[in-house]
Amino acid sequence: MFKRVLVANRGEIALRIIRACRELGVESVAVYSEADVDSMHVQLADEAVCIGPAAGKESYLKADRIIAAAEITEADAIHPGYGFLSENADFAEICDSCKVRFIGPSAEVISKMGDKATARATAIANGVPITPGSDILADENEGLEEARRIGFPVMIKATAGGGGRGMRPCFDERDFINLYRAASNEAQAAFGNGDCYLEKLVLNPHHIEFQVLGDQHGNFIHLGERDCSMQRRNQKIIEECPSPLLTPELRKRMGEASVSLIQAIGYENAGTIEYLVDDKAENFYFMEMNTRIQVEHPVTEEVMGCELIKEQIRIAAGMPLSAHVLKSRPRGHSIECRINAEDPYMNFTPSPGPIHLWYAPGGKGVRVDTHVYSGYTVPPYYDSMIAKLIVTAATRKVAIARMKRALGEFMIRGIKTTIPFQQEIIDHPDFQEGNYDIGWVQRFLDEKKGE
Repeated sequence: MFKRVLVANRGEIALRIIRACRELGVESVAVYSEADVDSMHVQLADEAVCIGPAAGKESYLKADRIIAAAEITEADAIHPGYGFLSENADFAEICDSCKVRFIGPSAEVISKMGDKATARATAIANGVPITPGSDILADENEGLEEARRIGFPVMIKATAGGGGRGMRPCFDERDFINLYRAASNEAQAAFGNGDCYLEKLVLNPHHIEFQVLGDQHGNFIHLGERDCSMQRRNQKIIEECPSPLLTPELRKRMGEASVSLIQAIGYENAGTIEYLVDDKAENFYFMEMNTRIQVEHPVTEEVMGCELIKEQIRIAAGMPLSAHVLKSRPRGHSIECRINAEDPYMNFTPSPGPIHLWYAPGGKGVRVDTHVYSGYTVPPYYDSMIAKLIVTAATRKVAIARMKRALGEFMIRGIKTTIPFQQEIIDHPDFQEGNYDIGWVQRFLDEKKGE
């Protein structure tokens, strides 16, 4: 096992990793920007190092400063969390060259599965269904020809995109050139790579992802699925496990496809394979693989009775998957709401600032993952998520009732949050019946505007 792990992240995921380290008897090192000096992860780590100014590109995205912090503090491993450098193959390779263990898959696998076009080719080679699509396109003119071949509607996707950036749906060839350029330019600005490809656009799909794990001892497993269809502009709002959509037969096929894929590439550590499922819950299509821990991993932990961050650390240290994880079976139902510092009634405008009162809900089956406390100031420089509220119960019906109760108990004063909007969703008959898809939130917002 490692002696000391550096946490190359901030916020709730940094705190989550620090807690896992402490329970494993591993020392932790926090890195932080000047804006995060008062963050809880800085206060609870065994050691903390400032790595730069507030802007992420000058701190949390500076690989050289993070490596320097690891060397100064004699950390023997780095956990990247999610976002920032977590899927950066170059960073993983730098860690390896500096004899610091990157807690995640190899740089080669990150590169292979992080490039969406290569990931699609890998899925095809291993018999995993994909939507009809194209290879990487030379330019918008080749793209238009490919779109005509595939048939409209199509989704224009940047090969290096993520978080909804570099993606544009196109329903008519008259709009294609402008939408292609917009997607390419956005990806070039965000990721330094404007290459794009096309996929057939599946209308009214569901977004289902499978949690996978692989170790150095030949164990490759999945831990069931999460339904992430409740999203706005490709940003997830509410997730649940298991999905209310999947039949046992479809769940079995998707799980087997997921394990087959990671076994074929020799995947080590935690990862997530994302699929689109059609509205009849008959067909599924590979979208991409995230070679890191996901924001929504707690719902899997609660239903499967495991601790994924600990498993990540154990795998990176050369240990096999825990026996109870290999034997885990689903129990109950879990729902997560991402609590963001945004005003949902002002077009989800970010709402940074001081928190005058913070009171988190509690009781049976309620979990809150957060780095926030009364007196904390939410900085304007990063993602707006300030907490994850997770509830678990024996059935989905009870879990919904528990989430309604927990959202009602949550008290946050000083900033706006997405809680009122999530209360509306949880109360809606469509959500309670499991009758929603990727486009549901936008249709709901459009209906509210028309009232």
